[in-house]
Amino acid sequence: MDKYLTAIMSKTTGSAFSTAVGGRIYLDDAPDKATFPYCVFFIVSAVQNDTFSEKLDDILIQFDLFSTSKGATEITGLYNKLTALFDDCDLTITDALSLSMSRQNLMTSVDEMTTTAGTVGVKHWSVDYLGKVHYTA
Repeated sequence: MDKYLTAIMSKTTGSAFSTAVGGRIYLDDAPDKATFPYCVFFIVSAVQNDTFSEKLDDILIQFDLFSTSKGATEITGLYNKLTALFDDCDLTITDALSLSMSRQNLMTSVDEMTTTAGTVGVKHWSVDYLGKVHYTA
């Protein structure tokens, strides 16, 4: 799994999406008192789908976008930059013939979080991608 996660981080490095979140892209959880906006991503599930002639993995990954901006401009901008980066993209992963990503789902919510500035409303958008990895052996 570490090669898959490395490929995702490599794809975000220097991207418009990374710039939009100030480089705050975290694996599994954000640090306490993280500055908004930011993104947390993690693996939801990984399923082996091997056949007699192929070694395949289906990996569901979720990107959670967080914004405290009152309007919709920031969160929709983050979403648009994320989808421009990952929709139907191919990633390079060591020991794999191919790794493709396709968007599966979007869920939006508004939560309350306690920050150093007090309790704030946080827009939280969760975007799921299915990665299909085709290995060489």
